[in-house]
Amino acid sequence: MSAYQFPEITKPPKVGKKEVLLIASGDLRLSANQKCWPAQAEMETALTEAVSECGYELKRAHAYLPAAQHGFIASQKQGLEVFAGIDPKAPLIVAEAVWQYSHHVLPGLITHQGPILTVANWSGTWPGLVGMLNLNGSLTKAGVKYSTLWSEDFESDDFRRKLAHWMEKGKLKHKTDHVTPLKDVKIPKEERKLGQALAAELLEKKAILGVFDEGCMGMFNAIIPDDLLHATGCYKERLSQSALYHETMQVSDVEAAAVRQWIEERGMKFVTGTTHETELTDEQIKLQCQMYVAALRIADDFGCSAIGIQYQQGLKDLLPASDLVEGTLNNTDRPPVTSRDGSRVLYAGEPLPHFNEVDECAGLDGLITYRLHKAMGQPVENTLHDLRWGDWDQSKTVNDYVWVFLISGSAPPAHFTGGWAGASSERQPAMYFPSGGGTLKGISRPGEIVWSRIYVEDNRLKMDIGRASVVELPPEETNRRWQATTPQWPIMHAVTYGVSRDQMMARHKSNHIQVAYADSPQSADRVLLAKAAFADALGIKVFLCGTNKESETWE
Repeated sequence: MSAYQFPEITKPPKVGKKEVLLIASGDLRLSANQKCWPAQAEMETALTEAVSECGYELKRAHAYLPAAQHGFIASQKQGLEVFAGIDPKAPLIVAEAVWQYSHHVLPGLITHQGPILTVANWSGTWPGLVGMLNLNGSLTKAGVKYSTLWSEDFESDDFRRKLAHWMEKGKLKHKTDHVTPLKDVKIPKEERKLGQALAAELLEKKAILGVFDEGCMGMFNAIIPDDLLHATGCYKERLSQSALYHETMQVSDVEAAAVRQWIEERGMKFVTGTTHETELTDEQIKLQCQMYVAALRIADDFGCSAIGIQYQQGLKDLLPASDLVEGTLNNTDRPPVTSRDGSRVLYAGEPLPHFNEVDECAGLDGLITYRLHKAMGQPVENTLHDLRWGDWDQSKTVNDYVWVFLISGSAPPAHFTGGWAGASSERQPAMYFPSGGGTLKGISRPGEIVWSRIYVEDNRLKMDIGRASVVELPPEETNRRWQATTPQWPIMHAVTYGVSRDQMMARHKSNHIQVAYADSPQSADRVLLAKAAFADALGIKVFLCGTNKESETWE
């Protein structure tokens, strides 16, 4: 008789026919989970009532933790423990009212056999819809089937009809008839030839993306598998945030002071105080200026065409936030930095494209955008934003639905009304950044933009691309939107052409969206078509979303 010890596997209890389980993925930081929990609890109460009205019972699959003072899944370890006790065939709702780390729940969702529904409240405050879009993009990349819903109050007839349909059928589809595959679009000869030529150059000469520690904030969707990235002519230089910290400490106070003086001479205002825990201090600014110099020198050492700094985890315990660094790097007009021996200016006369939160999809997009816009004589500055929230303009200045594109500070001053003089720097919220640090804040100027997003689906790179305008809103409406989101961050008021709120939410595969200006509507249309040709020639499957301003179709 054998003495082998076989594992004991306990099967979790099965749910009833009219029961639906709920899980909530949260932040990794205790302070964020505690502060955001009331918003999550409020959402779950409303969602429980909506499920009940549809004839089902919503049951939490994990308990509120009194010691932690919240009920979120706060780590991958906890997520694995929760899923070990879940009926693998149960209908499952992932309810998100806050930003969440997708990797906390992704391992369990990948192997879950029952129907999955991701749900977010329509609020910009914490925000759940951004967390849900990140999870949706991660599930898409992982090949997991899921449905998705969002609502302002969970009481509308439309929401409850769709919720009931999912509970009865286990799946739900939204209309995405605003999407046109590139194969159905005729690209003018010159734009097609330019895109193809730029792709051929990148594939032949290749480029390096400097990645300061991969996988920021659990964003599985933001990591491009090496083989897919290599097929575009781009390669990762995997860099360590510890190296960035070390190099930052080597930069002299004199060099840091010169960076700040240059910025202030351009008219930017630093909103400072003396209390380190809650205010932006001179010491924090000095460290950010040192980090700016350090980032350029490391990028030059490794021949990087673009870099991404992880932004929160890791560095937040050692240095102030990297926002001021990121937005400055993304700008053509920025403080000059010399090599260590002082013999040359690094990346003279050009930005060093930075992809916020080490979002490699945004990094590839940003590099493509930079090279294309440079070749076409268009503004080269580009950045990602969070697809943060949206609302109708309550000032009635414009009749369109206006998106709030918002990011922590990587937006370049060239995008702002007034440029550097229209920019300010405010302390990042202490909940996320104990070491402080200032943002690069401004209001994006009116104009025509091209938006895009590269993502991974079916084990290949894809790109959605469309047109939009940035509109000017009265100060009181801008402030309303800032106060409903994060007032320290740069904001863009965007109107997407031919893409409604619900179409964008149904289709978009990321919490991020890439934007760049063109100098006229006609130029923006040409840029979009040439960029589509560029991406297509790199092997990326391209889809045009919505319309340009003048027409009903891109065909």
